[in-house]
Amino acid sequence: MTGRPRMDAPVPEQPPASPDGTRAVRPPIDAGHWWRRLADLAARRRVPGASLGILRLRPGGEDELAEAAYGLLNKDTGVETTTDSVFQIGSITKVWTTTVAMQLVDEGLLDIDAPVCEVLPELRLADPDAAKRVTTRHLLTHTSGIDGDVFTDTGRGDDCLERYTAVLADVAQNHPLGATWSYCNSGFSLAGRVIERLTGRTWDEAMRERLFAPLGLRRTITLPEEALLHRAAVGHVSADGAEPSRARVWQLPRSAGPAGLIGSSAADVLAFARMHLTGGRTPGGARLLSEAGAAAMAAEQAELPDRRTLGDSWGLGWFRLTWDGRGLIGHDGSTIGQNAYLRVLPDDGLAVVLLTNGGDSDGLYEDLYREIFAELAGIATPAPIGPPAEPVTVDVERHLGTYERASSRLEVFRDADGTVLRTTVTGPLASMVPDTVKEYRMAPVEEDLYVARDPDTGHWMAVTFYSLPTGERYLHFGVRATPKVA
Repeated sequence: MTGRPRMDAPVPEQPPASPDGTRAVRPPIDAGHWWRRLADLAARRRVPGASLGILRLRPGGEDELAEAAYGLLNKDTGVETTTDSVFQIGSITKVWTTTVAMQLVDEGLLDIDAPVCEVLPELRLADPDAAKRVTTRHLLTHTSGIDGDVFTDTGRGDDCLERYTAVLADVAQNHPLGATWSYCNSGFSLAGRVIERLTGRTWDEAMRERLFAPLGLRRTITLPEEALLHRAAVGHVSADGAEPSRARVWQLPRSAGPAGLIGSSAADVLAFARMHLTGGRTPGGARLLSEAGAAAMAAEQAELPDRRTLGDSWGLGWFRLTWDGRGLIGHDGSTIGQNAYLRVLPDDGLAVVLLTNGGDSDGLYEDLYREIFAELAGIATPAPIGPPAEPVTVDVERHLGTYERASSRLEVFRDADGTVLRTTVTGPLASMVPDTVKEYRMAPVEEDLYVARDPDTGHWMAVTFYSLPTGERYLHFGVRATPKVA
């Protein structure tokens, strides 16, 4: 499941050539236009507040940066969104954590193919063999098999990741080590602990010292007491499709930090993306990450059972995707009522980030990015997945049953109207969301591939059924692999 990284540089110095061999000349970014489009589309999608940033590198010239803001950071207080507002970027954090891990590789302090237990000899997992063999590469590519949604609160102290690592001893293995791919927050918390052990700093301090400060980021935080110093967004959630209202909880437990607790402004996120676009350098030319390290992060590392939801394959931290024949890297983030979207087009020196705090943010992302990439890069984004125009006949009987992992139970059953996927949020996460149970109507696309319709937004999502070579049955939904238990 995991391959050796390619060491080719991910970013050429020039825009791609047109068919006649000349370089494409891209139009300048019209910030006013995108400000208006953000306002129009966000209002239509009932998004309370949003911040948009677009960055283009101009070889030999000054970078272009356009920012736009819309709406309210908090519907209860009426504080308006501005371009310097701080939103939770959620799992985009994983790319930042990976970047620091790769800095440690550059420094000779970390071998990502060596067992994690060489750095953390105290590591215990439910599968003793996995505990002996799991590597940092497994963690950074979501192939460790550690159940990925363990949101145990281990406190606000600086020892939270140390205590979280101990909790993993009681966490069931979701799949055998390296056997498949399943999105794994737990693995990134464990990677954060590796960073702590090797740097002698907390994960929060390591992020500040190794990324935030060198990149000159003034509106990027990891802790709630830091958020108080900025115009910080709060999440908004919708129960049963109702108008978004302020979430009861602002942030996930501190132990989830390396997986998803960075908060940032759009411009700061783009400054981080710029470092990757330039092969690991700051705007002033200082090197934060080797060119080989940046290339390895963008290179294919793992295959995906579901190539329709996020990307074609996974790198180190980044996911990889193809739009209109062009290769991109990116990551999304989702916390409690806040969602973020980052896409980077290396061959055009283009990066786009959208930060939101509720409503139909996926719909807003699709609307905006379709227009932005068509206008600025001549790229047609792929159409969202949906049911086929003509119904197809498949055998659903072998897929019926219950699938379960930490924080989630999925049931596939039939009723008078067809096939249904029922999801139930369990464990600590259940107290943080308004709807713990949702039902999705399913439609077959082809054998073993279905789409499920979200009753709140109307969006369709891929549901993939598959077996491991050893015969175990899995359901892949929401970028997680869930084993069949009944």
